[in-house]
Amino acid sequence: MNPTSPTAGPSTLRPTSQVLRDRVAEAFPAVRADLEALVRIPSVSSTAFDPAPLGRSADAVAALLRGAGMPEVQVLTATRSDGLVSAPAVVARRPGPVGAPTVLLYAHHDVQPPGEEAEWTSPAFEPTERDGRLYGRGAADDKAGVMAHVGALRVLGDDLGVGVTVFVEGEEEIGSPTFGDFLAVHRDLLAADVIVVADSSNWRVGVPALTTSLRGLVDCEVEVAVLEHAVHSGMFGGPILDAPTLLARLISTLHDEDGSVAVAGLPAAPEPVVTYDEADLRADAGVLPGVRLAGTGSLAGRLWTKPALSVIGLDATSVAHSSNTIGPRASAKLSLRIPPGQDPAEAAVALRRHLESHAPFGARVTVRDGELGRPFQAPADSPAMRAAREAFAEAWGTEPVDIGLGGSIPFIADLLEVFPEAAILVTGVEDPDSRAHGADESVHLGELERVVLAEALLLTRLARP
Repeated sequence: MNPTSPTAGPSTLRPTSQVLRDRVAEAFPAVRADLEALVRIPSVSSTAFDPAPLGRSADAVAALLRGAGMPEVQVLTATRSDGLVSAPAVVARRPGPVGAPTVLLYAHHDVQPPGEEAEWTSPAFEPTERDGRLYGRGAADDKAGVMAHVGALRVLGDDLGVGVTVFVEGEEEIGSPTFGDFLAVHRDLLAADVIVVADSSNWRVGVPALTTSLRGLVDCEVEVAVLEHAVHSGMFGGPILDAPTLLARLISTLHDEDGSVAVAGLPAAPEPVVTYDEADLRADAGVLPGVRLAGTGSLAGRLWTKPALSVIGLDATSVAHSSNTIGPRASAKLSLRIPPGQDPAEAAVALRRHLESHAPFGARVTVRDGELGRPFQAPADSPAMRAAREAFAEAWGTEPVDIGLGGSIPFIADLLEVFPEAAILVTGVEDPDSRAHGADESVHLGELERVVLAEALLLTRLARP
C-alpha cells in the first residue's frame, strides 16, 4: 500500500538505537508531563457521565499529535444506523516515502469510571507519583498508550521512514459500539499495512511481551423475579424465598466444585506454552491469604485459553435501605470471557440456555443480552512480529514473551475484517500491578520510557531500505 500523498524520502541513514535511546531520555520529561495533563481530564465514556470531558480529551490529543509533527489531524465521529453518534476520535496522518508501508498506531483516550473515591490513595484524576509509578485513572489504560505513540513520533521526527496514521478512539471502555461504523465511514483514512494496538500489557516490569491471543467477550443481565411486589418477611417468610437468595442459587450453578465454568457449549482452546507461577499470580492480583484458586489445568490456560465467567454487578435492596420484606426481584450482570476459536453469538446462546434452564424454585428468569466481542489469535510468525521482537529485545535488553490476554479487545476482529491483509501487533504499557479499571491504577514510568523507545525502534525496522 502506498501513501496517498508521498513526501520526500528520509535520510538513508536511520538513527542508531543509541541515538534513539538518547533522544527518548531527553524527550521523556515532556512525555510524562503531557501524560499527567491527559490524566487530569476525566474522559469517562460511560453514558452515565458528562460527555464534555471526552471532547476536551480529544482536542488535547489532537494538539499533541500536531505538535509531534503530524500534518493532518482531525477530530472525527461516525453515526450508527440507529442514530447513535460515536464519541470523538482523533485521526492523524503523515504520508511516508514512496513505496514505504503505512503503520496505523491505535490507542484510546476514554477511561473507565473512577469508582469509589475512598478506595483511591490519591485522587483518581490528579496524577501522583509514588515509587516510580504514576497513579491516576487512565494513567495506564490507555493514555499511556497515547503518549507512547506521541513520544515515538517526537523522537523520530524527520527520520520517520514509514507512513503513519494515528487513531485514538473515544469509546473503547464501553465496548466500541460504533467502531464498525467508524471504520466503514473512514476506511480510506485508516488503511494500513501494519496495525499497532497499544492497549495490552507486558509480562512484568522489565520483561516485555507481545500479546498473541485475546479472549472474546459476552455479557448479559439476568433478573430473577418471585413476587409481583415486596411482602412482609415475617408474615410470608418460609414458603417464599426472596429473589436475592434465588439469584445466588442460580449464580452458584455457573461453576462446578473446582470453580471451572459449568456452562455447556463453552469449549477451551489449546493450553499455552508459557508458565505463570502461582505465587506471581497471587501477588499480581492481590489474592487474599487462604483463598483457593479456581479451575483446573495450567494457570496460563485458565487465564487465556479457557472460558471465565464473573458476576460484575448486582442489583438488590441495599443494606442501608433494607426493611423486613421479601425482595421480589434481583438482577446481576455477568461477564463471560471466551477463548480464541469460539463464536461469541454461540457462547451467548449457551449462557442464556443455562440460565433459563436452571431457574431455581420455578422463579421467573429473564436474560437481557449485552455486548459481544470476538476473540483474537495472531499468526505464529510474520515479518512485523519479527521486527517487534527485535525492537523489544533492544529496548528492554531481554527477549519478549509471547502471551495471551484474558481480557478482550473486540475491535481487533473488526480491524481484521476491514483490513484482512494487515499485520496486527498487540502491545502495551501496562504490567501486572497497573490495576487497570480498578482503584489506584498506575503506569510504571520506567516501562513507559522503554515502550516509547521500543516503538521508535519498531517504526525504524518497519521502514523499507
